[in-house]
Amino acid sequence: MFGGVRINTGSFTQGELTAFVNYMTQISLTLVVLANLIIIFTKAFASANRITEVFECNSAIASGEITEFAENENIIEFRNVSFAYNGAGGNSLDNISFKIKKGSMLGIIGGTGSGKSTLINLIPRFYEASEGEVFIYGKNVKEYDTDMLRKKIGVVSQKTSIFSGTVRENMQWADENATDEEIIKALKIAQAWEFVDRFPEKLDTHISQGGKNLSGGQKQRLSIARAFVGNPEIIILDDSTSALDYATDLAFRRSLSENLPDTTIIMVSQRATSLTSADMIIVMDDGEIASIGTHDELIEKCRIYNEIYNSQLSQKEDDEE
Repeated sequence: MFGGVRINTGSFTQGELTAFVNYMTQISLTLVVLANLIIIFTKAFASANRITEVFECNSAIASGEITEFAENENIIEFRNVSFAYNGAGGNSLDNISFKIKKGSMLGIIGGTGSGKSTLINLIPRFYEASEGEVFIYGKNVKEYDTDMLRKKIGVVSQKTSIFSGTVRENMQWADENATDEEIIKALKIAQAWEFVDRFPEKLDTHISQGGKNLSGGQKQRLSIARAFVGNPEIIILDDSTSALDYATDLAFRRSLSENLPDTTIIMVSQRATSLTSADMIIVMDDGEIASIGTHDELIEKCRIYNEIYNSQLSQKEDDEE
């Protein structure tokens, strides 16, 4: 408006007004960019402070000094172990006691929230027992070096974690120096080589982040195989075969007994049929051990196990029909 008035009076030219508007527009855009940069740096500074707080946190689990396992008849032993989460009103586990011999297979079954996953997380010291003691090869887990302990234990969690990269790179997370022969052996045990071998690039096949280009069963088998790489002495399978069909599940369990006779297997499962060949089965109920025994013993003496097995057996028969 002011420019138009001045142009009418002859004190301002049209070119000067156009140049003035263009210069002001450029200055305004630059100021907008500067304002956005200030906002970005402010957010980054706040985020950096939060990250620094995490890095400065000290673990409540102190590492021990023992760096090697010593041979003992019982590879794992729980003695009157109880556990409660911080702020929880009661114990998630209460007075748990059992022993596992080397090379045996332990099955753990129970309803949702019965404490199955909490129990197995005490073995690699993801959690610390509130009461009682957990022993590996006769030594309290607190006495072992934490890094060594977790390298000796292969864990497959309920949530499958597959990373972006090749099949080979995913398999080498536990042991970066693992050879192709070791990887293929682990894939065969986990019944994963049958589909990896069909890929044109085999071990060099690229996997999307989270395994989006794989099915649920394929992702589970890859995560199981990854736990076998590095020859861990203890393998924990936390309901990690839920996406496998019955035939693949059976072939996998046979492969475990044939190829890993000296490896101690702990298998948590909602399927009673997956645990029938276990040397010992623990039935969990509301954080306590309801019963311990073999499949045949539990069928006779444990009502909870009997109900689970019979209900799943009838469901399997309906599915087959």
